[in-house]
Amino acid sequence: DVETCRDERCYRLWINSLGIDSYVNNVFEDVRNGWILLEVLDKVSPSSVNWKHASKPPIKMPFRKVENCNQVIKIGKQLKFSLVNVAGNDIVQGNKKLILGLLWQLMRFHMLQLLKSLRSEMTDADILSWANRKVRTMGRKLQIESFKDKSLSSGLFFLNLLWAVEPRVVNWNLVTKGETDDEKRLNATYIVSVARKLGCSVFLLPEDIVEVNQKMILILTASIMYWSLQR
Repeated sequence: DVETCRDERCYRLWINSLGIDSYVNNVFEDVRNGWILLEVLDKVSPSSVNWKHASKPPIKMPFRKVENCNQVIKIGKQLKFSLVNVAGNDIVQGNKKLILGLLWQLMRFHMLQLLKSLRSEMTDADILSWANRKVRTMGRKLQIESFKDKSLSSGLFFLNLLWAVEPRVVNWNLVTKGETDDEKRLNATYIVSVARKLGCSVFLLPEDIVEVNQKMILILTASIMYWSLQR
């Protein structure tokens, strides 16, 4: 599954960027004992983990892995993650869909916490509104209705957003019309390059922009917003 592989890569890069003690080589295998997820939770929500009730690898007893994962689920519910009918054993068993869903909520929570540190409480709608407003201030008529707006595939909205937060960073001679698949791909690749050049935390691939991966599009927008507000 190409999309699952892309998501795994994205979350692996994100976790390894957090500066936790453990290093992730394969998300689906490495999170199954719960320890790395507890480290991530401790990073994005300090003091949320009860380390006295956690077991550090190598873990020989299977029930210790379940205990770790049960604590992960417990903390996730405290943070108001959507974890209906989810148990720690599902993580231990390597349920990919569940693991990806949990990691997405962790990543989103982390980005919203970063934005909250610069401003008041943030929502997805606030991030969308900020992006549209930023592009509009530059006299552009490009606007998006949501993070799954099909027009995002051309890359033009993000290029205008990056231009709005730092006019010097976009070379318009390198931008295409974004009409054909090849043109969209070129624009998307340039977006990733420009965002990284600015210093934004970018974990998605150009394909995520071309295919309008709603979750990754939100994180990219939030990352650009965070960079802009830090200035």
